Amino acid sequence: MANLIDNTAREAASEARAARHPEKQKRADTPVLRKPDWIRVKAPLGKTFAETQKVVKEGGLVTVCEEAGCPNIGECWEQKHATFMILGDTCTRACSFCNVKTGLPGAVDRDEARRVAEAVAQMGLKHVVITSVDRDDLDDGGAQHFVDVIEAIRKLAPGTTVEILTPDFLRKPGAAERVIDAAPDVFNHNLETVPRLYLSIRPGARYYHSLRLLERVKERDPAQFTKSGIMVGLGETKEEVMQVMDDMRSAGIDFLTIGQYLQPTRKHAAVDRFVTPDEFKAYETIARAKGFLMVSATPLTRSSYHAGDDFEKLREARNALIARG
Repeated sequence: MANLIDNTAREAASEARAARHPEKQKRADTPVLRKPDWIRVKAPLGKTFAETQKVVKEGGLVTVCEEAGCPNIGECWEQKHATFMILGDTCTRACSFCNVKTGLPGAVDRDEARRVAEAVAQMGLKHVVITSVDRDDLDDGGAQHFVDVIEAIRKLAPGTTVEILTPDFLRKPGAAERVIDAAPDVFNHNLETVPRLYLSIRPGARYYHSLRLLERVKERDPAQFTKSGIMVGLGETKEEVMQVMDDMRSAGIDFLTIGQYLQPTRKHAAVDRFVTPDEFKAYETIARAKGFLMVSATPLTRSSYHAGDDFEKLREARNALIARG
């Protein structure tokens, strides 16, 4: 009986993964490396975690914390930190590293902006991160929806600083400018990996388009903080990572995040290796020497990990730079 139950559970889990990622089912299984001790995290527990979960569910909201299987969900939700994912839970891209469901998304929920803003106010957030799936099916890639959410938060939670993590708005003329003009406190867009790996890891995107997007933020609003991140452990070299740092600095990016890639399933891109904490520390030292105002480089770093605390440090770093003249 136990074997029957185990087999049924495994089959159900397999079917669920296939439904989330139908485009990946014909791929051969990739090997899964055993995680080292420094990757292990605590299971999500505690009263505050449950309260955060309740606010999210009662508001009918989606979080990237859940959809992307973030390893930090327990720590972040226990501190009432949640990254809201707008424009639905289904992405039009099929990146080989990502655990977000892929397919044809539904209609845009016009009431979502209000519900997100109410949740932000209810949770008393000082800093909130708003991200989204890619919506290549929309004429503006979802740009106006980002604007609506930012404006709703500013109305219902005026003391909350707003960080956005956007898609690339590829082939959506004028879309990025609309979001920039909404004046988020931080404009984040991840390059994800080094240029050489784009075809296999991020095939629907273009490295230099993403870099140019962040450069345009600075050109249009120099006071707006810009942020970007990459994953390591996908087969990149140290020299390639350093070149990405230089490209980011040339585009005026203020804040760099570097984290370990973790493989969601055997159908996703394989982990090439686990980068050690000492190597992450070396990356941080190099990045700070290259002029980034803020750097977060640890195995468990993700775009919105400790985002509120890091925003305060980012602002302090800029003020100190201005004070030095």
